[in-house]
Amino acid sequence: MTQAPSPATADSAAALAAVRAEIARACRDAGRDVASVTLVAVSKTFPAEAIKPAIAAGQRVFGENRVQEAKAKWPPLMAKYQDLHPGIELHLIGPLQSNKAKEAVALFDAIHSVDRASLCEALGKEIAKQRRAPLLFAEINTGAEPQKAGVLPQDADAFLTACRETYGLTMSGLMCIPPLDEAPGPHFALTAKIAKRNGLKLLSMGMSADFATAISLGATHVRIGSAIFGGRT
Repeated sequence: MTQAPSPATADSAAALAAVRAEIARACRDAGRDVASVTLVAVSKTFPAEAIKPAIAAGQRVFGENRVQEAKAKWPPLMAKYQDLHPGIELHLIGPLQSNKAKEAVALFDAIHSVDRASLCEALGKEIAKQRRAPLLFAEINTGAEPQKAGVLPQDADAFLTACRETYGLTMSGLMCIPPLDEAPGPHFALTAKIAKRNGLKLLSMGMSADFATAISLGATHVRIGSAIFGGRT
């Protein structure tokens, strides 16, 4: 597994190449096409200067945790690099407050943390109003951890039905974050099972420490930060 470079010596372009090689290896081991896995480079808390080398090296999909941080950081980057490096996408991978739905729909190309009725209602209104439809992932709390957001596995089918039928949302996939003290594989497998029976094709699973396991179990989006940008202070 790729080790995260230290903040002092991190070269995000070189680290990005190493992560891509690891993803390609994991895809080969799983008998999958590497094009079936999207690398979401998690740039949360990192400044624009740390992100620029990754853009120049061809990375196009980036993940942020907070609307306000992304709103401050990314429009200037987009203005500078979108023409030179087209196709940049921004994914919200952190929790989303309902009162930030307007900004989130305007800014992000995908939202990985849809997890409750009030947020669904707010997103539905903004998507209709803005006529902009980001990819939507329902977050599943596979470990039933009380400190974490997400829909409990036993409630997932009903929640996804409500997303579609009550709030008019087009759901694209599921996201999960396994408990830190448990093997991730069973959590990834459970998420994939829920997705399959609900006709969802996208799976946002796996981070720097476990993305190879996630790929072996069907992940279509892996969220990798420290292995590319170094440790966070």
